[in-house]
Amino acid sequence: MGEEVGTTRMKGLVAAIGLVAIWQVVVWSTGAPPFLLPAPARTAMALWRDADILAGHALITAAEIASGLILGTLIGVLTAIGLALAPRVRPWLLPVLVASQAVPVFAIAPLLVLWLGFGMASKVVMAALIIFFPVASAFYDGLRRAEPGWLDLAQTMGATRGAVLWRIQAPAALPALASGLRVAAAVAPIGAVVGEWVGASAGLGYLMLHANGRSQTDLMFAALLVLAAISLTLWFALDALLRRMIPWQADTLTEGHRP
Repeated sequence: MGEEVGTTRMKGLVAAIGLVAIWQVVVWSTGAPPFLLPAPARTAMALWRDADILAGHALITAAEIASGLILGTLIGVLTAIGLALAPRVRPWLLPVLVASQAVPVFAIAPLLVLWLGFGMASKVVMAALIIFFPVASAFYDGLRRAEPGWLDLAQTMGATRGAVLWRIQAPAALPALASGLRVAAAVAPIGAVVGEWVGASAGLGYLMLHANGRSQTDLMFAALLVLAAISLTLWFALDALLRRMIPWQADTLTEGHRP
């Protein structure tokens, strides 16, 4: 496993170097001025020059993302359990859940800022709204796909509905929940940044918006790189934690697919 993880990291580093090279080639070939497309070196200088500013805003955005991930995961898990335990409510609740994802996040963000203010609460709720659906749908799908033979045996032995859920369905659905959490970790920054764009006084989204207004494109690109680093760190940290907690699950993207 260690060798495969190391190989994956090396491939990721090579891919990152390739993207930077393509970025530089585009700058050279188009002759774009720095205020439209800064070169990688210019963006690196902005990272160094404004490191303190970027770090302060990054901490706020990271806190919003982490809080939204926790809240969205709790709501998603509870929703999936509710759907599994209440079959009569399921036909009414499922369409509502699907319809909630059809509403653009930009349409919800101004309302959340209006209701919850310009602080962290509106950004956390925005991130949670984006996160909870992949968690709920993946976990509910895992609960439904528990081995029928196990369920029949539990029913024969007189197990209660709650015991079947916690002893059989929930453990069997953990790999599916892990997949939903990985998707949630990848999309979590969207909610926080969109909320900061709509109304905030701090955060990477706020910094990008103001850097764009002042034509500081190099700073805006630097903030984007920091946001990407936060997203990658969150995904790999969560993936490593899930692999330790659920060692029997199928191979992840980090490990690669064995033949």
